Amino acid sequence: MLLFCPFVLAEEYTLQAGVSINDVPKAFFGSWRVTAKLDDTNSYGTFKPQSIDFWTLSRVGDKITLSNPFSGANADVSLKSVEGNVIVFSKKAPYDNKMLTDTITIRLSDNTFTGINTLSLESFSLVDNHLMKTETARYMISGEKISGESVLKE
Repeated sequence: MLLFCPFVLAEEYTLQAGVSINDVPKAFFGSWRVTAKLDDTNSYGTFKPQSIDFWTLSRVGDKITLSNPFSGANADVSLKSVEGNVIVFSKKAPYDNKMLTDTITIRLSDNTFTGINTLSLESFSLVDNHLMKTETARYMISGEKISGESVLKE
């Protein structure tokens, strides 16, 4: 999630078998004000207790991009599942000797969403690249639509 890693490197992802980008409700795309509150972690010194951020979710062809217009961060995301208004997607962001993996589950409702963001931050040795530690966090998230197609039926 862009809330926690402002220097995200974009990576290319493909859709998982059985998941179609066409299944994603159009209301998913657009700009969102997102709040996050830490629910659980094994590393309180690493993860922020709460945050507010802005996401722009867009589609070009078969790719979904999550960007933050304020920080300039940008990442292609992998669509994991879509079941009605419940969407699961993830992204990976490498930097230095670390790999941050975000898995985000949201439920769209009206012009809002609620959900969970699970983060895993793996640190690797600079000497032989073995995994040294894994720090995890779970955030409760909510979003308010700023712009884009409404979830509400007209």
